Amino acid sequence: MNNKESYIFWRLAYSFISDHGYRIIQLFENQKELWLEKLENKQAPIIRMLLHDLDWSNAMQRDIEYTASNGERIRKQIGRSELNVMNIYVSQFPPVDEYEYRISKPFVYPEGNKTSVSTILLTKGEYDTGFERISERLEAESTLTFHENYSEEDVETIKKAALEYAMKMVKTEKSLLSNGKPFFTYVFIAIQLAVFFWLELHGGSTNTSTLIKYGAKVNQLIEEGEWWRFITPVFLHIGFLHLVMNTMALYFLGTTVEKMFGNVRFLIIYLFSGITGFIASFIFNSTLSAGASGAIFGCFGALLYFGAIYPKLFFRTMGMNLIIVLGINLVFGFTASGIDNAGHLGGLAGGFLAAGVVHFPKKKRFLGQLLFLIASGAIVWGALTYGFNTSAQSVDENANLLMAQEYIKQDNYDQAYSVLKKSEEEAGNLTEKTYFLLSFVEIKKGMLIEAKEHLQKAIELDPAFHEAYFNLALINLEQNDVEEAKVNAEKAAKLEPNQKQYSELVREINQHIQSTGGGG
Repeated sequence: MNNKESYIFWRLAYSFISDHGYRIIQLFENQKELWLEKLENKQAPIIRMLLHDLDWSNAMQRDIEYTASNGERIRKQIGRSELNVMNIYVSQFPPVDEYEYRISKPFVYPEGNKTSVSTILLTKGEYDTGFERISERLEAESTLTFHENYSEEDVETIKKAALEYAMKMVKTEKSLLSNGKPFFTYVFIAIQLAVFFWLELHGGSTNTSTLIKYGAKVNQLIEEGEWWRFITPVFLHIGFLHLVMNTMALYFLGTTVEKMFGNVRFLIIYLFSGITGFIASFIFNSTLSAGASGAIFGCFGALLYFGAIYPKLFFRTMGMNLIIVLGINLVFGFTASGIDNAGHLGGLAGGFLAAGVVHFPKKKRFLGQLLFLIASGAIVWGALTYGFNTSAQSVDENANLLMAQEYIKQDNYDQAYSVLKKSEEEAGNLTEKTYFLLSFVEIKKGMLIEAKEHLQKAIELDPAFHEAYFNLALINLEQNDVEEAKVNAEKAAKLEPNQKQYSELVREINQHIQSTGGGG
């Protein structure tokens, strides 16, 4: 082995690392065997180089089989269904016996047939052919030229350059992926755990009244000026399972994003994406909602921004796994019921935008950050303007019923009446529930004529609505229509014979009729 082969070995390694973006995954102690990876290159994700004089072709065959075995181990570690290894020998002379048939086609590892090794021999008289094959696999033209004589100093210089460049790449990547220790992630986890237990002690985390009282997203209340409901729902969770799922997701995603962007930038990303998630929910989902899901999807958005800025590092470190997990979450969200998909997508977009505004520590992109800031402001302003536009607000009967019930619990019948009348005027295909609750509020407000009309509508929609017959009978009595009251009370008692107050009302009406001499 002379200096020329050593120089070629390290000059080629330097080219793989500096020109093609490969990184060293293993360098043997003798520094004559080198393994490189660039997983985004499907043609040659793994390169193995060996500086060795090849004497006999059977020894070459054994080494190819060893390379395939090691490649199979790597394939399993990185989770690839298939793996191609480019195996390069740098040798002063070719084997003395026939060897061409051993490298004319890829060797496939026999166990599973999932790892293949394509061997290229760089040796005296065959350098040009070997470099051409390497260029074909890398889909790039080779500009490397060599002469015959190299000193040991030349070899050491190029070897040092290759290893230093590889170390520089590793340090650069580490600096991008680690800009601080997680702090706010744990703060947010602690807050949502504390808030959950507070809810449990004050009515229950699945109790609608409790959720509304402590800040859940309720569109009607936001419309009335409670803007803080765009942020407080981030810290509330509906039920233990909801809390556990979001806490686990925040732990894994939050720590990653906070390490990458630093503490303050993560704080901005998390809160902004939480807000944009609930702005989107406010626009597209009229039901009550709460949870950190939007902010957690914002962490996905921040990592996608990282992928947009550093695609090679992204796909080598987390890319496909992240995209698959995100895709599963989105598909699950759109196929399962009761999930606030608008909030998820709003948070995802918010996380991407916020990451663009703050960018990465020690990395300045003033114009890009300014454009992201302007875009974020414009999108939020436009979304809020659209959301507060009454023509954009869809009337959701269930949401209005929920709010009306809350107002009734507070004895605020005027507000309950306003909400229910809005449903009656703007929503189509109302159910008997709205008409019944509206009649209840109208009774409380002394609007008996209107209450009677709405009870009759409720009965038309549900002829078995025994509570409606009972309330209608009470209105009949108030209006001195005893006969009609008797008819409605008897219907209520017949539909629900176990309800004592129905049978007692029938008895009282009959007694009244008898005492006044009426017919029965």
